[in-house]
Amino acid sequence: MKEINLRDYYPFYTQDAIVEVPDEVAALLHELKLAEAASFLRTYRHKAYFSLDYDVNVERDALVVVLTPAEILEQKEENARLYQAIASLPEKQRNRITSHFLLGMSISEIAKSEGSGTSSVYEGIQRGLRRLKKILKKMESDPEKNA
Repeated sequence: MKEINLRDYYPFYTQDAIVEVPDEVAALLHELKLAEAASFLRTYRHKAYFSLDYDVNVERDALVVVLTPAEILEQKEENARLYQAIASLPEKQRNRITSHFLLGMSISEIAKSEGSGTSSVYEGIQRGLRRLKKILKKMESDPEKNA
């Protein structure tokens, strides 16, 4: 049996209150105190002094990114260039890339639907991505032709 001071563990105790507890309870209370100190130190180091329970909209504001009108316009232009580049790919590569990246199909699912091997689908996607990269670089370097 160990003697502990409840004032060390409970903030609402204003005076010392010494009690005897089993060794397991004392060890558990000590571990809890160490975990609390570690949590406080992590909070201090990472400057995370807020709680998601602070306000009704804190969680929404943390997840929702508000874009400026300029950022929205830039994003739309970038999407238009991407769709234009995808449209200029050969049909098979275009279908494989859109199925994999936009529809979320796995390579084996695409291969099964086409009736071809997974390695050929994988290689087709890789070739399409390389070609897409070249097209986008060309569009970036020569924006007047693509407008």
